[in-house]
Amino acid sequence: MLRPISKNALSLALVAIICVAILGSLDQFTKPKIAEQRLLSQLAILQEVLPEAADSRALLADCTLVDAPEQLGKTAQKVYRWRKENVLKAYLLEVTAPDGYSGNIDLLVAVSPAGIVLGSRVISHQETPGLGDKIESRRSNWIYSFTQKSATAADEQRWAVKKDGGDFDQFTGATITPRAVVNAIYRAARYVQESPGLATATPNCEVQP
Repeated sequence: MLRPISKNALSLALVAIICVAILGSLDQFTKPKIAEQRLLSQLAILQEVLPEAADSRALLADCTLVDAPEQLGKTAQKVYRWRKENVLKAYLLEVTAPDGYSGNIDLLVAVSPAGIVLGSRVISHQETPGLGDKIESRRSNWIYSFTQKSATAADEQRWAVKKDGGDFDQFTGATITPRAVVNAIYRAARYVQESPGLATATPNCEVQP
């Protein structure tokens, strides 16, 4: 009885070893492809928010992590810097609106050093389909209403939905979602203006090859 059991155990062990080896090989094979797809996705989003920045790979390299949860929604947010002929032209910030109707709303926002919003896109959210999802560029043009808007301290009252006395439309039946996005974009623009050291902060983001 012991010999057949030992043979079966040995066979199972060999099968397990082979399976682990195969899975390890597949992981090593797919990791570069996954990293490349992630990079291409990042580049596409950056180019959509700030089309002027033709060399998006340079943007990925000139990136710093910042901990400013009050202004950017959470810690360890990425801030990309776009420079043209060594002159800083814009920041692209990862921003989180923590007060969406159904949770966090993650955005990418481009802001000039002077506080002009150059572009913005929603990256992820859990808002109600048919109502809150109008913050997506593929659902409506609403997110484009921030482009070229000044977001200085003097503009604070304008940075609200119309229901609150501001300049931006809310959605029928869904005010919380656009209010959260408006506030998040304004806070990001103000953060840029109030953080002079942001331009010279050491690049420290992990960039996929």
